Amino acid sequence: MNEFKGYKKGVNLGGWLSQCPYKKSHYETFITKQDILDIAEKGYDHVRLPVDYEVIIDDDGSIKEKGLAYIDHAILWCKEAGLHLILDLHKTKGYTFDQPETAHAFFQEESLTDFFLEIWHILATRYGSCKWVAFELLNEIVPYDVAEDWNRIVEKTIHVIRQITKDTYIIIGGVCYNSVGTVKLLRFPKEENLVATFHCYEPFFFTHQGASWVEIIPKGFTMKYPEEFSKAKTYLAASIQEKLQKKGINEFGPDFFETLFEEAIEAADQQQVSLYCGEYGVIDTADLESTKKWIADIEQVFEHHHIGHAIWNYKGLSFGVKERALF
Repeated sequence: MNEFKGYKKGVNLGGWLSQCPYKKSHYETFITKQDILDIAEKGYDHVRLPVDYEVIIDDDGSIKEKGLAYIDHAILWCKEAGLHLILDLHKTKGYTFDQPETAHAFFQEESLTDFFLEIWHILATRYGSCKWVAFELLNEIVPYDVAEDWNRIVEKTIHVIRQITKDTYIIIGGVCYNSVGTVKLLRFPKEENLVATFHCYEPFFFTHQGASWVEIIPKGFTMKYPEEFSKAKTYLAASIQEKLQKKGINEFGPDFFETLFEEAIEAADQQQVSLYCGEYGVIDTADLESTKKWIADIEQVFEHHHIGHAIWNYKGLSFGVKERALF
């Protein structure tokens, strides 16, 4: 598999310029230069910076220089600290991962695609010369049935970016919330410095237990990792259960994640692209020792296969690793 150089182990800065209060007081205090220095001191080599489009551009296409200035600061801080940075467009006009009921509009309306392309033209023009910065096109495509529409938009976006910068890493995730199982549906042009990304929160009922926004998890449900395999197995997707059965896996551990990632690793090898996990993590309502074991197991598999990764999340959003001394 191609190596994603400079992006071996990172942490997300979610909640700063995305999924956040759109206020100056928040932007100027939630993440500071000291946070970046702390991240570097802990041995991470990169950060993933989610950004909502409203921070940097108005709906009429007017650029918000004050919003872009916060990205400027982050990029400069990372350069000074010796870190790489992934600029992740977490939300665009007409599309956000947390409103699946409106998700199709982005793929159906040409004006929304054009707006998206213009965002990446702006970002590539501004940051394409920063060799320590990578571009992640869009966070978590939700609907399964837009896979080919997304491939078409990806092709156009890569073309726009490559007119400006030839060697910046470009990161693309698949449908079903960047599922590891849909990496195989991505279609990459034959060129260098392309990266397939996925997110992993499996078993979901463990990593999201107690999440108020997840309706499918029964209220009061708790489980520990790895000992409560039978309790969680019932809630795993049928496709995952089938894979585990074929492999004869009856417990959680590194082999569980090896099985989950197998097809994605093969797909990345076939298309000669790097593979990256942009999000993984455990909610702060889960048992702390179980959380540590889960992180150790998944990171062991990442490192074995040279899969770059960034844990969700540095602070806040119910997943903060800093608050739980997991940082």
